[in-house]
Amino acid sequence: MDITTQKSTATPPPAPQPTEAERKRAARGATRPGDRIFLGLSRGSGILLLAIMAAIAGFLTYRAVLAISKDEGNFLTTFEWNTGTQPPVFGIAVLAYGTVISSIIAMVIAVPISVAIALFLTHYAPRRLSGPIAYVIDLLAAVPSIVYGLWGALILVPQMEGLFGWLDDYFGWTGILDWQGGPARSMLTVGILLAIMILPIITNVSREVFKQVPQMHEEAALALGATRWEVIRMAVLPFGRSGVISASMLGLGRALGETMAVATVLSPDFLIHASLLDPGGGTFAQNIASKFGEADTFGRDALIASGLVLFVITLLVNGAARMIIARRKEYSGANA
Repeated sequence: MDITTQKSTATPPPAPQPTEAERKRAARGATRPGDRIFLGLSRGSGILLLAIMAAIAGFLTYRAVLAISKDEGNFLTTFEWNTGTQPPVFGIAVLAYGTVISSIIAMVIAVPISVAIALFLTHYAPRRLSGPIAYVIDLLAAVPSIVYGLWGALILVPQMEGLFGWLDDYFGWTGILDWQGGPARSMLTVGILLAIMILPIITNVSREVFKQVPQMHEEAALALGATRWEVIRMAVLPFGRSGVISASMLGLGRALGETMAVATVLSPDFLIHASLLDPGGGTFAQNIASKFGEADTFGRDALIASGLVLFVITLLVNGAARMIIARRKEYSGANA
């Protein structure tokens, strides 16, 4: 066997092992006082958050049980809210319907527009134009709810009558968009107002997600001859899908719990209207805001019971969003 073969078949020397002093230094570095303090604060913050959530759930459940146990109607299906009568009769059927329908309308309108605006600001608009537009959107996200409500009551509602007439002329045969006249204080108006309110939130988060797309992905698609839209479809949207879902759930959370704007615009009643253009309806947050001040102890317990349902709906929505994101881990920025 020649020298070359002997060198190629020789076993490589073992890697040097750290000395005892080096191991002690590494152990001291992993357990420094600052690290221990930060670990304790982080762990304590997580435990405190869970404790607060459990306390809120326990409080809502206790007060809700007190109210529901005296309810003569079916809490889930009754179309009535009379907590001051004897016996009291109240239910959340109308409130649940109005909350879900108005939030769905808001999401259907806001999510596509928000994603389109975010894509325009990050991939189409020049820098001197995208900066001012992004700044204005940031300001819109900070506008208080009552300001949106006043604008909706004074400006949006009167202007909606023309839209309602057009929808009735062309789509009234569906029954869902049939309009019998009257003020435009309906679930569709509420949904449009909620869409305007959540649009800046979804846009801002989606814009920041799209900014994190690796430049190499886009350049590789362009090098292969892709158009700008194909780059967005094949590289940008798959990468930012989880972020867009998170942004949408954040906006949906605000739509579900919005109070003052809905209370200012909506003409509440306890009927489920077949048409989205008929005035009336109600939501959980609007009902709590309008009735809490004049309610007695039992009435407040009943309102808390409805708040518990809204709390559960919010938890279910966020849980569903987490499941969707978990199924699409391959699109997250950390795994790109």
